[in-house]
Amino acid sequence: MAPPLAAALRPHLSRLGQTLSSRLLRLFTSHCPSDQSDFEPDPDHPIPSAPDNDDGELASFLHRLSSAASSTSTRKEAISLLLSLSTGPSPASPALLFRALWELRRDPDAAALALRYGDECSAVDGADGSGLPPPADAWHLAVWAAGKARRFDLAWAVVRRMRNRGVLTRRAMVILMERYAAANEVNKAVKTFDVMEKFKVESDQSVFYSLLRALCKGKNIEDAEELLLLRKKFFPLTAEGFNIILDGWCNVITDVAEAKRVWREMSNHCITPDGMSYTLMISCFSKVGNLFDTLRVYDEMKKRGWIPGIGVYNSLVYVLTRENCVKDALNIFSKLTDEGLQPDVETYNNMIVPLCESCKLDEARMVMETMVLKGIIPTISTYHAFLKQEGIDESLKLLQKMKEDGCGPKSDIFLMLIDKFFLLNESGNALRVWNEMKKYEISPVRSHYMTVVEGLVKHGWIPRALEYYDEMKEKGFASDTQLDKEFKTFLLNNRDHWRGAGKYNIIPQRGKHFTKRSRMQ
Repeated sequence: MAPPLAAALRPHLSRLGQTLSSRLLRLFTSHCPSDQSDFEPDPDHPIPSAPDNDDGELASFLHRLSSAASSTSTRKEAISLLLSLSTGPSPASPALLFRALWELRRDPDAAALALRYGDECSAVDGADGSGLPPPADAWHLAVWAAGKARRFDLAWAVVRRMRNRGVLTRRAMVILMERYAAANEVNKAVKTFDVMEKFKVESDQSVFYSLLRALCKGKNIEDAEELLLLRKKFFPLTAEGFNIILDGWCNVITDVAEAKRVWREMSNHCITPDGMSYTLMISCFSKVGNLFDTLRVYDEMKKRGWIPGIGVYNSLVYVLTRENCVKDALNIFSKLTDEGLQPDVETYNNMIVPLCESCKLDEARMVMETMVLKGIIPTISTYHAFLKQEGIDESLKLLQKMKEDGCGPKSDIFLMLIDKFFLLNESGNALRVWNEMKKYEISPVRSHYMTVVEGLVKHGWIPRALEYYDEMKEKGFASDTQLDKEFKTFLLNNRDHWRGAGKYNIIPQRGKHFTKRSRMQ
């Protein structure tokens, strides 16, 4: 039996072996990873692209890692074996190492092996054994991948290695705090901040604010606010600090009452709201359709001398359109021009979305046509607003248009459409959407299967639901206890039905589903 690390590497080699080409490798690296995840590379060190003459060096490198992992039982032995080999592409190349780490990002053990190998090669390549270590983004990606998988032991191992090599950065510690916060490990995120000084990394106010943002993003806003007030002796209270908490209540969790309370708390601590504070409050009132308070705060913002930005006007467009003041919303577009600003895609979306929600699809289409004529390309949010309201034929046309505009469609769009048509009691149309997924090369996951199965069961299409349920389990997705009971009851109550050679031949001794029923008993 192959070691776990080798097994982890095998899927990557298989996938690369089937599809590897220079074009695909460029696709891996020419797009910022933040397009697909929350990993943000250092803007001063962009992600290296695959060279034009790439002949499969990534596949070759991953194959070497897999071979070494298969032949050894520990990471240390694998590193020794890899260092003894002199053939093949060198991971000391920053571009190759980063691309390998990105490919292995879902297998933190394999990523840790690749990073350690790259670091050891860098040290060996140095004349005195102290060559340059891998670039900062490689270390950061390894920390992020381990934290994303909740393998914080590996993440700390990378951090300690960075410290020993003298390359530990604040960004690495911030990534670790963000991963803890995302895992709802508030105390450990705070503890990571507190130990930064022991690792000889400065923990200044900017890092403290990064911790607060991470906590708020993880919906631990109360903990972030408590920490802000507890540490005020070390980090004096500022409008920027309160704005982080305000952003949590306005955008992460839209809670007007809490936002108002934080606004009053700023006053209690003699903190004067700045332009961002007003922008956040306007956004919050706008989202809940509070036209009066949105306009009140907007007027106060101008009286205080703060110049509204595009975000403020976008909020005004949304709340005016939502409250059926479409003409006033259109006037905002003229006001933007007068202020030296230009409407962006968010401006148009903030008008299209409430129009679609009010089933004013003709007006929404007119706004979209104007947007396209202005040279602004619709986004997923634009199409999503229409798809929520359109019928099946128009929805299928919009899916094709999304593909033409490079906006997907992605799997969540299909999930939304399938659920929508089941809610409308249109099971046939829901299955049409399911069949369309193949056209767009979207592989259904468990949530897709469960939505289809539960929808079919609800509307009485139980034999058909059983087909999809069996397919779901055959693909390795977990079964559902409640559905198992429902299907078992159905099969027992209908043992004398569907005895022909038709599509739903469920009960016969040699039928497809008789075996399934027997297993469940």
